[in-house]
Amino acid sequence: MAGTGKKVSSPHDAACVVDHVQAGLRVLEGRWKLAIVHQLFLHTSLRFSELEKLIPAVTQKMLIQQLRALEADGVVARTAHPVVPPRVEYRLTEEGLGLQEALNALNRWARTHHRG
Repeated sequence: MAGTGKKVSSPHDAACVVDHVQAGLRVLEGRWKLAIVHQLFLHTSLRFSELEKLIPAVTQKMLIQQLRALEADGVVARTAHPVVPPRVEYRLTEEGLGLQEALNALNRWARTHHRG
């Protein structure tokens, strides 16, 4: 793929690269996943109610769905503390933290190339 520093040696290798990139992008599909990941980059961990306040346009139902999907994909870890009232915190996993470099690169590219 251009710009990766690695040469693609065959059509099969090129197809594999495309498949991997598409799989990575699918993990972040959804209107709110990037906003959630961004907030978790800024904070070590956040309670559900804190995420709701930081992303005020998201509905509670959608926030739950997006967090569950990110958790299922190994990007976010959920910790339920056995207290009353229940306290649940979310944080990025090592895999989730690994997205930071790629998202920063995408942000740099978008700021350079987007004219809108």
